[in-house]
Amino acid sequence: MNNYILEFLKEIMAIDSPSGYTKDVIQFCKNEAHKLGLKTEESNKGNLHIYVNGQDDYTIGLGAHVDTLGLMVRSVHDDGTLRFTNVGGPIIPTLDGEYCRIITRDKKVYTGTILSLSPSAHVYDDAKKRERDCESMYIRIDENVKNKEDVYQLGIQNGDYIAIETKTTITDSGFIKSRFLDDKMSVAILFGVLKYLFDHHITPLHSLIFIISTFEEVGHGSCYIPENINEFIAVDMGCIGKDLSCSEYDVSICAKDSSGPYDYDITTQFITLAKENQLNFAIDIYPFYSSDVSAALRGGNNIKGALIGPGIHASHGMERTHIQAIENTFKLILAYINHQK
Repeated sequence: MNNYILEFLKEIMAIDSPSGYTKDVIQFCKNEAHKLGLKTEESNKGNLHIYVNGQDDYTIGLGAHVDTLGLMVRSVHDDGTLRFTNVGGPIIPTLDGEYCRIITRDKKVYTGTILSLSPSAHVYDDAKKRERDCESMYIRIDENVKNKEDVYQLGIQNGDYIAIETKTTITDSGFIKSRFLDDKMSVAILFGVLKYLFDHHITPLHSLIFIISTFEEVGHGSCYIPENINEFIAVDMGCIGKDLSCSEYDVSICAKDSSGPYDYDITTQFITLAKENQLNFAIDIYPFYSSDVSAALRGGNNIKGALIGPGIHASHGMERTHIQAIENTFKLILAYINHQK
């Protein structure tokens, strides 16, 4: 199953999907669900719902978001470079020197590089110390452009998306490093669960709705979910660092984030199942975090909710996890959907 999850991850990592530009990756996910013989629907905002019939009508929602951080063209400058605004919350200084793709409204794609306005140590005395933010950086386009008119001739205009190169790498030692493991790693794990149920002809105890959301990084991914969902589990990255106990080898169980505590009974059940199945896990509190469950609760949905996910280091920068975290998360989800309510 690990091979399937990692191959699926590589496929969706190759599809640019910053928040608001997710139709291509949702179509890919829909096609994969159909290969598994599953019914799907899309919400008006573009979330994908995948339905798995259970032995009863009690319904568990499992959500992960396929939208990523990104940038958008804010303006075209006289010298033919682009200024940008952020989509979501990337750590902007980590983007200095990264390759990117500019996607026009008529689907043309141009490559470029994200740079500081002081990009050369041989020219600018502040090149090493200048602040890196949206106001002090720009996009150098890999086309023969000398002015804004040249850029407009390419079809590039304000409001075009800028997708950041992921540099997805899987090492022989089991590490997965890439931008946007938050949360495409969890999407791949959920599809691993679907594939496992399909391959082993398993009908889960309870009905399941897998929700692949598209606006989580800007705060409203799953503010709407189907009314028949009794409880909703967000599968999203586990935080690492400071006074947190999670590592890149663990499945993280979040007790509380910036939106408040998660459901006590469900969180306790995850902890119990992790212990019973001898999984590597951590229980943590995330002070600067919210999830699709947070959005669903704020949207007025009458649900219980919880949050788990693979431990991922350096979130919103160059992220990394390990195959052990994937395995522990996968096993905990399987244990949860097969335990009796």
